[in-house]
Parts: sequence; C-alpha cells; structure tokens
Amino acid sequence: MKLDGILPFARKLIDKAVSPGDCVVDATLGNGHDTLFLAHLIGEAGLVYGFDIQEEAVSTTKKRLLEEKLGDRVQLFHKGHEHIFTSIPKSHHGKIKAAIFNLGYLPGGDKTIVTTPGTTISAIEQLLEIMSPEGIIVLVIYHGHQEGALERDALLQFVKQLDQRAAHVMQYQFINQQNNPPFIIAIEKR
Repeated sequence: MKLDGILPFARKLIDKAVSPGDCVVDATLGNGHDTLFLAHLIGEAGLVYGFDIQEEAVSTTKKRLLEEKLGDRVQLFHKGHEHIFTSIPKSHHGKIKAAIFNLGYLPGGDKTIVTTPGTTISAIEQLLEIMSPEGIIVLVIYHGHQEGALERDALLQFVKQLDQRAAHVMQYQFINQQNNPPFIIAIEKR
C-alpha cells in the first residue's frame, strides 16, 4: 500500500515539525511508544513533556525510556493532559513545537479509563496558547467504543470552529474500512 497508515502518517506530521533541541508533548503516554519516538527526534538538547493519569502508563513509559537510555530527555507527569499549561515551565511557553494524543484507553489496560472530550479540548486550547507558530498537534482518535464516539463528535465540532487565521485543521482517515478505524485530526498553529 502506498498510502500511509494512521500511525505512520501521524509520525510523519510530527517529524516535519520537530528538530533536535525542540520541546514537545506526549499528551497520552500509553505504553510509551510515542514518547520514545519523540525522545529520539528531539535529541540530547531537547525535552519531551509526557502526561498520563494512569500510573501503569507512566511506569511502562519510564521503563521503556530507561532501556533506551533516554530518560534524561523526558519529564513525565502522573496527571491528565488538562494540566499542560501549569505543568510546563513558563520558560518553554511559546517554544513547544509538537504534541501528540492517542485518545481512548490504554492498550492492554483498563478499558473503563478513557480520555474525555472536556479534558482533551482543554489540553488543545492550552497547547495552542503555548505552542510556537507552526507548531503541530496530532490527535489519533480511536472511536470504536461508546466514549470514543462521544469524544470524536465533540472534537470534530470543536476543531471545525477554530478560526482559520489562528490554525489550520485537517482530517486524515480511511473512509471505506469497517469497524470504526482510527483517524487523525492535525492542527497547525499559525
């Protein structure tokens, strides 16, 4: 297949926005795969801020980073992404180049603990305030469960109302696949 799958496309978007030495955000640590990807991208002089409400996600991510000897490039927070603004030092406000969200529940974890529209929209608003111009937010939306469908609908309504003078918004998805395949919303700050 010549078309990029959802996760490879998400990483391509992030890769275009990030250079060594940059500050970035993993808004949903999950099993640490995106955090590790970001830690490699930003190099020794950069910094990844990672957020998750589940201790299991924080521990798994920390372990993955230590195995790769990348722990010094990442600051992990055992709290929700709705605390981005107050958790990231003011000295890095205006310097965040990218953020990624994998919405839904922790793969292999408790499926009753899910991301929610209110906290996700709050995190996006905070990021748009503290990101650098041309910074990018990538949301991978898993909507094959009831809460995911609610979050999808709220996010689509929210991003469609963003002023085009403030941000570019795009949607990338396969439209002929069954079982509610995930899709991407990408937001580039202007």
